[in-house]
Amino acid sequence: EVTQNLRYYAGMNYTLSSEFTPFIDAIETHLMGKRETIALSLATFFAGGHLLLEDIPGVGKTTLAKTLCGVLGLDFGRIQFTSDLLPSDILGVNYYNQKEGNFVFKKGPIFTSFLLADEINRSMPKTQSALLQAMEEGMVTLDTTHYPLPKPFFVIGTQNPHEEVGTFPLPSSQLDRFMCSLSIGYPDNTAEREILKGKTGHRFFIPTALVSAMQIESYMHQASSVTLSDALLDFLQEIITFT
Repeated sequence: EVTQNLRYYAGMNYTLSSEFTPFIDAIETHLMGKRETIALSLATFFAGGHLLLEDIPGVGKTTLAKTLCGVLGLDFGRIQFTSDLLPSDILGVNYYNQKEGNFVFKKGPIFTSFLLADEINRSMPKTQSALLQAMEEGMVTLDTTHYPLPKPFFVIGTQNPHEEVGTFPLPSSQLDRFMCSLSIGYPDNTAEREILKGKTGHRFFIPTALVSAMQIESYMHQASSVTLSDALLDFLQEIITFT
């Protein structure tokens, strides 16, 4: 009963306003048959959260991230997480400039508006923790100095759920930073047939931006002003208590 109610209340057909239809159509050109997943990804972004994509290889996790970034017109950054990755490889490092005789901060790849943390569970917990402050506070602290991240700052993390060798499960503190966790899943028969015919567009093509920075800020402000009814809040609290 709880699961059925969740699908009803959280679902509502997973539709966004009609003005977002061009966004979904552009992304679906490269990720066919996944409008629900695309709509939820857009909703997560405009709600100011971060997204975790947990699914098997080859279903389009990276494709979704790249096309979503292209449609939003944001600066794209990508980190391939591996077991030997260090926190400094993500955040950056202070180095001594011999020519000027001072320390200079070299920014890491996290200083971008749209960050793809690919296969995030392949890195050690020490490295994963480098994202905690950035995803929660929108800044990075290094050697007592605070460095603000661009706004908006959006992280899409991906992981393969069925691999055990060489992976490190995400701790609760890291999972807490993600507003939404999704699985893309296999395409349906119709979409699969179109994919086999090669009608999904060029895999390295990035779509043209459909929104300006000012419009993004406006949409995010609208999302923050959404009011939840007391009945829905009661139901959410019942779910929290039940689980």
